Amino acid sequence: MKFGVIKETYDGEARVALTPDSAERIVKLGHTCVVEAGAGAAADISDDDYRNAGVEVLNSAAEVFAAADVIGKVRPPSEAEVDQLREGQTLISFFYPVQNEDLMKRAAERGATLVAMDMVPRISRAQKMDALSSMANIAGYRAVIEAANNFGRFMTGQVTAAGKVPPAKILVVGAGVAGLAAIGAATSLGAVTYAFDVRPEVAEQVESMGAEFVYLDFEEEQQDGAATGGYASVSSPEFREAQLAKFRELAPDMDIVITTALIPNREAPELWTPDMVAAMKPGSVIVDLAAEKGGNCKLTVMDEKIVTDNGVTIVGYTDFPSRMAKQSSNLYATNIRHFLTDLTPEKDGQIVHDMEDDVIRGATITHEGGVTFPPPPPKIQAIAAQKKEKPKELTPEEKKAAEAAAFKAQTKQQVTLIAVGAILLLGVGLVAPASFMQHFIVFVLAVFVGFQVIWNVAHSLHTPLMAITNAISSIIILGALMQIGSGSFLVILLAALSVFMAGVNIFGGFMVTRRMLAMFQKS
Repeated sequence: MKFGVIKETYDGEARVALTPDSAERIVKLGHTCVVEAGAGAAADISDDDYRNAGVEVLNSAAEVFAAADVIGKVRPPSEAEVDQLREGQTLISFFYPVQNEDLMKRAAERGATLVAMDMVPRISRAQKMDALSSMANIAGYRAVIEAANNFGRFMTGQVTAAGKVPPAKILVVGAGVAGLAAIGAATSLGAVTYAFDVRPEVAEQVESMGAEFVYLDFEEEQQDGAATGGYASVSSPEFREAQLAKFRELAPDMDIVITTALIPNREAPELWTPDMVAAMKPGSVIVDLAAEKGGNCKLTVMDEKIVTDNGVTIVGYTDFPSRMAKQSSNLYATNIRHFLTDLTPEKDGQIVHDMEDDVIRGATITHEGGVTFPPPPPKIQAIAAQKKEKPKELTPEEKKAAEAAAFKAQTKQQVTLIAVGAILLLGVGLVAPASFMQHFIVFVLAVFVGFQVIWNVAHSLHTPLMAITNAISSIIILGALMQIGSGSFLVILLAALSVFMAGVNIFGGFMVTRRMLAMFQKS
């Protein structure tokens, strides 16, 4: 089969669905690749780069449509592009079927198969094809860069001869892929970062990245992530009011606000109201990553940057991934390449559109002349943090009962071990000479004491543990050397083995300790 990519016609779109690296890997699946001339120019990929990777460069999009069996795009196709599709041909791109229902039906009538990269189900196996997450990751990172560019102050705090500079305070609303990327970039730049999400289970992720999670004194039962495709669900009116009250409290202190909240197939929820904008300090910045879906701040103007009357800058750009076109193209082309890998199970260049496969079925919105959107729920649950049940608080009586039961079990185990040891000693005593029994008793006591000493050393104290082990081994080797001259063959044999094993432990321990200490020495 032949995979073809055309140049994006959407105004300001700089990404491309094929890179030289992804083309080389697609060829290994048994396919050949063609690309429209100039398709990668905006992403700093020349036609010669494609040719060097074995890709045929054609003069126009029409030639690519005529030659290719599978077409790759970034943005949803235009009406003219849908009209160039033929029966049996496959188009892979972002599509947003709810917003482009007429285009979807038009493609179905032409007998084409549409694969919407925005419909890839969020299950573990499909993570490598999750183009929405790839682009959201870039958008979140770029949002912080744009905010810093418009802020006009340091992000990190500094103490200089000219005075002290406080760090910027950043609030990230929504801790999905874009939100976490923004948190990572903000904390790396030294800003004091706060984050909020309707899913309290993401607090651990937020805090692990160095940000402070904003909690609400409000409990609401959230839908299971499997039921919502791994996304946050719609909140109740009561929760929304509590959320807005918290934001009003935070607004005067925040220098930068980055909003990322989106709900699939719905208009973006309003989370940053005009009165919150009015409460912010002059020079503050809002970056609204939901601008394309109406914005989390209703003052946002799509694809524009505005300054309010009180000096707050609101950035409503929708092309953040295109502002990092080369990086975005690499990630998106990799997502498509992984999807093609699933479509080519035998790696023989033959496309097998298996509608029983969760990933392929979930992303396919038209096939064999019919509309297949919406897809059925995936057989495998979506990626979602599992709710941890809080451990039941025990009453004082229950604690006492549990401690008593544990004490009885431990005592029973110790008595059993002592009984087994006594029987073994009795058995040895019946057959061994009296002189051996004296040595054997000393040996048993030494094992017991040594075990207790080593077992009670903290596991984190690796080097001290080795030092203690070496000290005990030194005592063992001295005792063994004293016994090696005994007249009993059995005692001499055991003493010799003790010298050998203790010697290995001593010298090996010192070698390992020396290597560990060398790791911390400056070269």
